[in-house]
Amino acid sequence: MNNPILLTIAICEVGFWVLVIGGLCLRYVARMRRASTVTLALLPVLDIVLIAAVALDLHRGGEVEFAHRLAGIYFGWTVVFAHSTVAWLDVRFAHRFAGGPAPVKPPKAGPQAYRNEIRGFVKWLIAAAIALVITYALAYTVADSEQAAALKTVIQPLGVITFFWFVTGPLWVLGSKTAGTKNSKDAAGERSRL
Repeated sequence: MNNPILLTIAICEVGFWVLVIGGLCLRYVARMRRASTVTLALLPVLDIVLIAAVALDLHRGGEVEFAHRLAGIYFGWTVVFAHSTVAWLDVRFAHRFAGGPAPVKPPKAGPQAYRNEIRGFVKWLIAAAIALVITYALAYTVADSEQAAALKTVIQPLGVITFFWFVTGPLWVLGSKTAGTKNSKDAAGERSRL
């Protein structure tokens, strides 16, 4: 990896999982709740390190590449989705190591599945908005005009991700929900004719 920003993103991703798994192991395996809380509280430091690295690279005149735009997207993602990721793992660690209740599998179809997909999509929209804000903030503060123009193209990958998320998430579940309802009605009609 010759790109320092891509390397920083990779380090932050590894650091995220080390802190999360380490924090949960401290909580449920070592029974060190306070140390676990402190460890998990360090997660936002990784986001600060990443944005500081991007700002420093821009300030030094680094050429804007996809990694710089990816950093903003990654930042938005972790700000919005880190807590739910930790909560999802926490339930599983509690079940495995502390006798907690078994994780409940979310439904794959029906109204609740649709609500879950809408909730996830709205969270993504918030993450995308945060990515735009942080990337544009870097463009207007530490970037020169050429760097700023390149940073602002972050809107393109965000648009692509948003489109595919909507199609493969809420729209897909809505389609399967409608098909499921239609099939159920057809089956009920067939039974009534028999």
